[in-house]
Amino acid sequence: MTRRHDIDASRVLAFGLLIFYHFGMLYVAPVADWHGMPLHSHYLATWLQYPMLFVNRWRLELLFMISGLAIHFMRGRTGLTGLAWKRTWRLLVPLIFGMLAVIPIQSYVAGLTDRMIAPGFGAFLVHYWTHGYKDYGLNWAHLWYLPYLWVYTMLLLALLPALESRIGQRLRASCLKLRGASLLVHPVLPLFAYGMLLSWRYPETHALVGDWYALALYATMFFYGYLLGTDAALWAELARLRRRSLATALGCFALYLFLDKFTGQYIDSTIHNYAVLVALKLLNVWLRYSYTWIAITALLGWGHALLNRPFRWLPYAREAVYPWYILHQSLLLFFAWRVMPLHLGPVAEPLLILLGTVVGCAVLHECLIRRMHWLRPLFGLNPLPEGKLSEATAMLAAGMK
Repeated sequence: MTRRHDIDASRVLAFGLLIFYHFGMLYVAPVADWHGMPLHSHYLATWLQYPMLFVNRWRLELLFMISGLAIHFMRGRTGLTGLAWKRTWRLLVPLIFGMLAVIPIQSYVAGLTDRMIAPGFGAFLVHYWTHGYKDYGLNWAHLWYLPYLWVYTMLLLALLPALESRIGQRLRASCLKLRGASLLVHPVLPLFAYGMLLSWRYPETHALVGDWYALALYATMFFYGYLLGTDAALWAELARLRRRSLATALGCFALYLFLDKFTGQYIDSTIHNYAVLVALKLLNVWLRYSYTWIAITALLGWGHALLNRPFRWLPYAREAVYPWYILHQSLLLFFAWRVMPLHLGPVAEPLLILLGTVVGCAVLHECLIRRMHWLRPLFGLNPLPEGKLSEATAMLAAGMK
């Protein structure tokens, strides 16, 4: 199967955006609307909420969709048992390692910020591993994506015999025939249903158990990715629609933002006609999920048109993206914890924190993770080939002299 460079590049760019998104959470105001980050700068910016919201409504959905695409590619080369084992090894080993060795700094910083723990990382680590602190014990923090992805993968593999049957192939073929407006509208319907029926009752927690809204939403996007696969006609349609889908997505976001941010309180307090109020609320939810899906179709369409080529940087970035994902938030919080008390100003502070995070990820990946045979699987990387292993060992030894 020919490698799809646009999908590889989209995955790299999506995870890169995740770093900037988490970085933005240090500075976005109001803080109450962007919880999930234990530290916040003194130099908060209200204007940041709009680009953050613009990205927030599709960033995770895009990642899960790309992950579903990956299963489609891997299925062409691997049997069900081998695929289940490979995904289990690649997802759960980094998750366990990350929870034990990478995430603790995040809980330590959070505990110090809340003034609920005493300074001293070594003593804290013992309590973290044994769950001695109720709110700062063993957890998966930003790595929650990995257990969700593992659950979706195992469920999909269990369903593959049915999906690959004659009836399953017919159903998939009917989905792949969506064109034009149908492609932009019909996939929104399940997402809209989750927003109406589940989002208010089961707010997103990333705890896996009982997180029904998030489980349904991201599972659907993961399944969409698997269904999309490599169907040339549907990818050509995504590329053909890219200008229309981009304009439509921007229009949906503008109207959604208008209803949600600027007129929500006014509508609630001034409109007393229940039917009109319900209609406006339904419209707002529809716009929210329409924006999610249509923005993703625009991103995939533009990516297919512009990125489907063998960029020289892509093989290296494709390998680096998993270690960077595991490391970035812990490094981000570490540097924020050290830099913010210095009060360097609204320019120097964010630049220094971002630079420290990026350089830290780059150095740890390049100098340690990708060159040390035993570290590679802990960060989701394949073992080095024998020749490369000898070369990497020699380079590492030379660097230590």
